[in-house]
Amino acid sequence: MVHAERAALIADLERLDDAQWDRPSLCDGWTVHDVVAHLVDTARTTRLGFVLGLLRARFDFDRQNALGVERERAVSPEGTLERLRRVASRTSTPPAPLDSRLVEEVVHGEDIRRPLGLSRPYPQEAVVRSLRLQARTPASFGGAKDLLTGVRLTATDADLAVGTGSEVEGPVLSLLLAVCGRPVGRDELTGPGVGTLTTPGRVRA
Repeated sequence: MVHAERAALIADLERLDDAQWDRPSLCDGWTVHDVVAHLVDTARTTRLGFVLGLLRARFDFDRQNALGVERERAVSPEGTLERLRRVASRTSTPPAPLDSRLVEEVVHGEDIRRPLGLSRPYPQEAVVRSLRLQARTPASFGGAKDLLTGVRLTATDADLAVGTGSEVEGPVLSLLLAVCGRPVGRDELTGPGVGTLTTPGRVRA
């Protein structure tokens, strides 16, 4: 599933012009080009490499990500896209659950696609597994476990309900993006817990 998402994103990126590569993504402070470079970096990451990188970044996850973007972003979009092609079939991973690779591909895929007006019919299993992982991952590791002690999410297009508290309903992809701190349209989610779920300032790379 991870390899399929990488291939689908590469196909979309091949159609972009330079101005679109420079478009701000949903990831605050990053352009589309930056997000692609980040995906190259995470695809290359190994368990040992992650630990060493975190040490070099003085245990600052944001700095570690920024250094990865700087390292993998080529001078031109074509260069970065070629790097993504070369790592698309890799199976290396940092010391995290394997489903974290699905979170990376789906959420960052939307970080890129939504500002460009592109859409993808993601496999439901990939999105559901991504949301379930985020629901059991603490905020300190980029998850939403803490948030979901006060909000209950119910997918309208999948057999999934997680969390406790004020109800929020919507498509599983919209719920995933919201728990990852991404903006979603006002018509995508409903319920008394929407305000809590969509509070700004929770975007993590």
